Amino acid sequence: MPGLVHVVDDDASFRTAIERRLKLAGYDVATYASAQELLDRPPCDAQPGCILLDVQIPDVSGPELQSRLTELGSTVPIVFLTGHADTATTVRVIKAGAEDFLTKPVSSEQLIDAIERALASQEAARGQRGKLDLLRALVSSLTPRERQVFDLIVRGKINKQIAYELGTTERTVKAHRHKVMDKMRVHSLAELVSIAERLGLLDPNAVRRS
Repeated sequence: MPGLVHVVDDDASFRTAIERRLKLAGYDVATYASAQELLDRPPCDAQPGCILLDVQIPDVSGPELQSRLTELGSTVPIVFLTGHADTATTVRVIKAGAEDFLTKPVSSEQLIDAIERALASQEAARGQRGKLDLLRALVSSLTPRERQVFDLIVRGKINKQIAYELGTTERTVKAHRHKVMDKMRVHSLAELVSIAERLGLLDPNAVRRS
């Protein structure tokens, strides 16, 4: 799985060695001597890649850089490296979303495995975001009245109840309902409810009444 690996470590010899190992494995590599260097040129979320980040770097530490990148909205996965692992730091960065935490010296196999997992995770997350973007676009394609019908359908209202609530006829509601199902590209109420829940348009714990 090709990708760009951003190596952030203040040890020049370590950066050189890691860059050589990763390039031999087929990766593109960018190296940074400090967190600030990466912040000056933040990685692109659209490009497959990950950040290989040392925990203890001067000025801005690895965990601090992780927090800054999160604040900037970065979704590039991070694999931490450290020469002195401690449980508190490990738990902290993993809870904050780090993909992995490796202890130096790290074997090429360990390193490549961690990078592969990070890239696979990034690809899966990107695919999920793409699906949600498509669903949002489908909802946006509904007319104001179709959106009202959609909102009532996914809350378990039957046609008669929807007609009463909107001050229209059941026949009209049926026509709108058909258009909603067609535009949302679904064939069942269950699919429509699932979309509403995934987009946060419906409380998944709410009791559905018909």
